Amino acid sequence: MQPEFWHARWERNQIGFHLDKVNAYLQRLWPAIGVEQGSRVLVPLCGKSLDLSWLAANGYEVLGVELSQTAVEQFFREQQIEPRIHQQGAFKVYEAGPITLLCGDFFALTVEDVAQCTGLYDRAAIIALPPQMREAYVQHLSNILAQGCKGLLITLDYDQSLMNGPPFSVPDAEVQRLWSPAWSLETLEQADVLGQEWKFLKSGVTRLDERVYRLGKTTGG
Repeated sequence: MQPEFWHARWERNQIGFHLDKVNAYLQRLWPAIGVEQGSRVLVPLCGKSLDLSWLAANGYEVLGVELSQTAVEQFFREQQIEPRIHQQGAFKVYEAGPITLLCGDFFALTVEDVAQCTGLYDRAAIIALPPQMREAYVQHLSNILAQGCKGLLITLDYDQSLMNGPPFSVPDAEVQRLWSPAWSLETLEQADVLGQEWKFLKSGVTRLDERVYRLGKTTGG
């Protein structure tokens, strides 16, 4: 999946993956993750998610990474925030208060870029990537984030043969394989949300499990 795919989706406003409200799992389960207030939270492939503002409003420093400049600019415009903008290495950096968004390729992130991140939040990153990129994505996070980092991961699990991604199906067995042993995993919740997703119903999908995990980095980067 090439960057042009996501640039085109944002340019054409084909962003059905964007939620117009804060994720309910984040609001309910984030306090149980154990990331101290004041900590910096990494949000990969963040788009213009309202979750960024929720984390900031609840006392966290937020470091989002997003490929699409359109998404980054829309976030600050819709939040009525005027960011400071500068170039830093491979990224165009947008900063405003506790929120910093890095516009560029996630895989260009370095250990130095995320050195202060002790939290990780992934609602729509791993499910946006095809299998080979998912493996590279988790490996890169494991390489750059420090031991002790804690996070919340939300996935979807359905019969991929019935519908093309994104969002892609990431079954529990794959999550366990990709994240272990560098990360500890605990399933916090699982629910069949098919009745809430007309696109999946229309495609003939008969089961759509949403699964929420607590992550903990058990080894060094």
